[in-house]
Amino acid sequence: MVHNAAMDLRPELLPPPVSAERIAELSAEIAHLEDLVLSGDRAVAEAAVAAFNEATGHTCTLWDFVEYDAGRGVAEFALELARPAWPRVPDVTRDELIELVRRIMEEGPDADYYRLLLDTNTVRPGAWGVIYHPPAHLGREPTPEQVVDEILSYQPIEL
Repeated sequence: MVHNAAMDLRPELLPPPVSAERIAELSAEIAHLEDLVLSGDRAVAEAAVAAFNEATGHTCTLWDFVEYDAGRGVAEFALELARPAWPRVPDVTRDELIELVRRIMEEGPDADYYRLLLDTNTVRPGAWGVIYHPPAHLGREPTPEQVVDEILSYQPIEL
């Protein structure tokens, strides 16, 4: 798939840097929480995960600390948890969304963060899923512009 040249994103749309020390600290905490969950003392594990969530702003479950390594390593999980859980950015433009989609399609090292930004800053549930499972009318390999237009065309149903 051919993409246009990347545009610069404003700082609010870039993954915040995380120090190696913070990754190491969170990796140790993840290992500790995994041990607590596997120890079988559910009440202690739940309290520890609740305290972790309070400190980080995330909504991890007990099983997140047992199953994280199914598709990523502890450092990758720690990086995710070091960054904002719901990074809302005011007034995201169509062009910025196109650049987020372009970066997701390139599957670079920060693609997970860009997927989170796309989902958090659009109203379509699971917006990034349009990239990997486009509707038939977009064809098998839609452009970033087509993906964004599809995402932006979503209208929530009022109940």
